[in-house]
Amino acid sequence: MMEPLEKRLEKAMAELRTAQEAIARTERELRQASFAVLSSDRAVRATAGPQGELTGIEFLENKYRDMSPQELAASVLEAASAARLKMNRHVMKAMAPFTEPSSEVPELKGFELDWEKMFGPEVLREDAEDTARDSRQSPAWRDAIGEDGEN
Repeated sequence: MMEPLEKRLEKAMAELRTAQEAIARTERELRQASFAVLSSDRAVRATAGPQGELTGIEFLENKYRDMSPQELAASVLEAASAARLKMNRHVMKAMAPFTEPSSEVPELKGFELDWEKMFGPEVLREDAEDTARDSRQSPAWRDAIGEDGEN
């Protein structure tokens, strides 16, 4: 038996309000987000802000003094790209629930986002570091002080 139209509309409106509140919370959280990543040679730490913009570069332990300009540039680009990728993946994970269809209101199909078009193909590749970190449940504060706990 089909549910009355008024009841279905009431459910849809309730789900819409819930989704709007969740989107507002997610937007607030994303505006505050940032990710810092060390270069593989541990000479540079780059930080990406909420829109993937570079918000900080740190040269660690004076290692840059012994590097050629090309090596330093490569370290900066590596760390900056990795920080931006981390932010992009964070945005993708935060927004993913809003792309799914409604379980309560079948008419609300969700929406499709082309993550690859938005962020590039690397955002869809599995990241071994993220997978390893997720499996060992590192505390969130660890990212704030760096990958290895140094400040």
